[in-house]
Amino acid sequence: MPQTASATLSPDWPCQVKAPGSHDWERTAIRWLRDLLPARYAAYSSFNRHPVLLTRHARIQLQHEIRAVRVALETCRAELPSLGVAESVIENTIRMYAVELDQLARLARGVRLITDALLVNGAPRRR
Repeated sequence: MPQTASATLSPDWPCQVKAPGSHDWERTAIRWLRDLLPARYAAYSSFNRHPVLLTRHARIQLQHEIRAVRVALETCRAELPSLGVAESVIENTIRMYAVELDQLARLARGVRLITDALLVNGAPRRR
């Protein structure tokens, strides 16, 4: 049974994306997903015609970003002092990375929800 606009959305559902089943929700989902990718990916029309490809690539992109932030977080205490970075800056950097990890995890949950909604609603193919 397809989701409808009246369905209760998860708190992780991106606020920029209309509810699944509502008019034009796929377009808002595609726009939000494209914003997660580097700008050069907008030139690839396959992502726009096949939203499931876009969700897949956004998921992969976020996985790599999460790994990069984790590595930066795990190594900053060992590497930053030798680069002349002050302890207070290192502490702020650690907090920044922790906030970024939380944000990336939230975005990844949003991508997962959109993927599920696209699959439930028939993953539209645009021409």
